[in-house]
This record gives sequence, structure tokens and C-alpha cells, in this order.
Amino acid sequence: MADKGLPLARRVAEVAPFHVMELLARARELEAQGRSIVHMEIGEPDFPTAKPICDAGIRVIETGNLFYTPALGLPELRAVISRFYRERYGVEVPASRIIITAGASGALLLAIAMLINPGDEVLMADPGYPCNRNFVRMMGGVPAEIAVGAESAYQLLPEMVARQWTPRTKAVMVASPSNPTGTLMPEESLRAIASIARGRGGAVIVDEIYHGLVYENAYTTALKFSADVFVINSFSKYFNMTGWRLGWMVAPEGCVRELDKLSQNIYLSAPTPAQHAALAAFAPETLAILEERRAEFKARRDFLVPALRGIGFRIPVVPQGAFYIYADCSALSRDSFAFARDLLETAGVAITPGADFGANAAERHVRFAYTNAIPVLAEGVKRIGEFVGQRQ
Repeated sequence: MADKGLPLARRVAEVAPFHVMELLARARELEAQGRSIVHMEIGEPDFPTAKPICDAGIRVIETGNLFYTPALGLPELRAVISRFYRERYGVEVPASRIIITAGASGALLLAIAMLINPGDEVLMADPGYPCNRNFVRMMGGVPAEIAVGAESAYQLLPEMVARQWTPRTKAVMVASPSNPTGTLMPEESLRAIASIARGRGGAVIVDEIYHGLVYENAYTTALKFSADVFVINSFSKYFNMTGWRLGWMVAPEGCVRELDKLSQNIYLSAPTPAQHAALAAFAPETLAILEERRAEFKARRDFLVPALRGIGFRIPVVPQGAFYIYADCSALSRDSFAFARDLLETAGVAITPGADFGANAAERHVRFAYTNAIPVLAEGVKRIGEFVGQRQ
């Protein structure tokens, strides 16, 4: 615990803790007491890292060749990611624009450090991933959150961006698929937002961390139509490598040298064993495993959405990607945090209250993560149904 007499920076008070971590800690306490807990709160795939990736990591560890890599990343990995963009999206992205980072969080921090001065605004959707606004605050910027709802599939619309852009606005951040809603931004919206930002001298940061986990319709990367966006991706979600702490950024060519300098000073380089292991993430045998898992995530979503609707949750937009369902619980409770707390204590089901994702109708929403097998989800649904029935 920090000494209360120390003069802490204001940014510490401005960064809110994750409510879900409080609930997770309580869930662990209950499990230690022998309670059975169904976890639907944490956005971490339950699948282990695929064996070809683990084998590659073990091989490099056994050599002892674990020295620092260049700050921009292992050249071989940058080249493999470049080839991946060409083969999966039909987009030519030179390896020189690809920066390997210490998790996608490292990439987001680099992008914001590159673009934002104190007082600068960054437009973003509310609800949205909480770390995005906190990274902006850490750099002295102002997260300018725009309320979005089911009518826009919880995504920013170009007219929202144009209307909210001010002389202080320096960037807009979008996510597709998004956390917590799992929705995609249509390509035409991405194009229009990139055009608006370009015309006003600003930047676009595109969170593509859940790419690969999309269940219907064709989708593409923002790199298809713009070379001046900052695209963030991760090895955590589709590639099931959360604990390896590895991500990447594709940056405009003219920004790479400055980002190299920033990464040298912020974290020096991404973890060397993880970078070597990730070379195997793009092998055909690994991708075959990951595609099987993607099909399983889709099956989980298709089970859970109607099951939750049957209990009384309102889900106006079926998530197209990621592994989340953002549900309106107002028919069941006026306080989503109290609902989540009581659900955990009474029924042994852990979910995330809307307050973690912003201020926009947060008290009416909860997020479910379908990161467990269908029999586990079914048990969770059963418990939630009984809990709701007892309250009515």
C-alpha cells in the first residue's frame, strides 16, 4: 500500500480499477472455500497455447539464445506477419512497418505516446475497452468518449466523429471487433473515419486485437485502404498466447524510426522466447488448430445468446466476433454491479458489470465472456436462471 504522505501523481487517481478484478478476487476466495464458480468474466481464451507454438518456444529456450532482439522485433517474425497480411487479407504490408511489442497494450501505449501531447483529445466509443482511455490519461491526454448504442452496433459512426472533432482532437480510436460488444465496424465506416481524420490533420488508431475471431461475413483490415493508420494486433486472443505477452503494431512508414526510439526506452524489446515461439503461430498446422477453436467459439456464442435472452437479458445486437456478449440487464436489475456481485455470492457465477467499460448506461449492462466450454456455460445459464427466478 502506498504511503499516504507521498505526493502521488494525479494520473494515479484518474485511473479507475477494474471492477471485474474485485469480483475475480472474490470468486477466487469462494473457490478456496470449496465453492463451485462458473467464470464468465475474464476475456482470456480457455484453450492452451497450441503445441507447435509451445514446441518452438521450448526449442529456443533450450538453446539459451535468449538475448535482446532489436526494439522493433525479431526480423524473421516481422517478415512472417507481413506474409500473413498478404495471404489472409491480400494486403501488402512491408515488414519495415511492423513493430513487435510487449503485448497489444505495449502497442497501444506506443501509439498514444507517439501522437498525444498533454491536453490533446482522443475520440473513442463508450462503451469500450477501459485501458484505452487510461493510456490516454497517462500521457496527459483527454479521452473524449462518445456514447454509442445498439442503433450503431455500438460502433462510432463517421458523422459522430465529424461532429465531435474539435481543435483539440488529435486522434480517433476504433475497435473492430470490439470489447465489450463483439461488434464489427463496417468497412465503409472505417474508410470514412480515416478520411475525416486525414482531412483534419489527425490520426486513426484501429484495434484489431480480435481479428481471426469473426464468425460471419467477410471482413478486412484497415490497412487495405489506408497506409497512414496505426493498426494494433495481438497474439493473445486468436492465437491463444495471453501469458506470452506479445503483440504488434503496423505504423505509417514515416513514424517507425520514432516508434523504435520510444520502444527502446519504454520496454527495450518484446520477450525473446515469445517472439521465437510466435514464428510457429502462422504455420499451417497451427492455423488449422486455431480455426477449429474459432468454430468452437462460434458454437458457444450461438448457444449462449438465445439462452441469455430466454432468461430476460436484452441482446439487441448479436456479436459478430471476439468472445463477448454485451447484455442489457435492466429488466432484471437497475444496478449491474450489484447484480454481478449478488450473482457471484448467491449463484456462483462471475460476470463483468458495465461500469468497467465506460459511463454510457453502464448500470444497465453486463458483459458475458464465452471463454469456457458449452457444458460449463450451460451450468452458468442454469444458475443464472434460478437466481433470477428467486428474485422475481
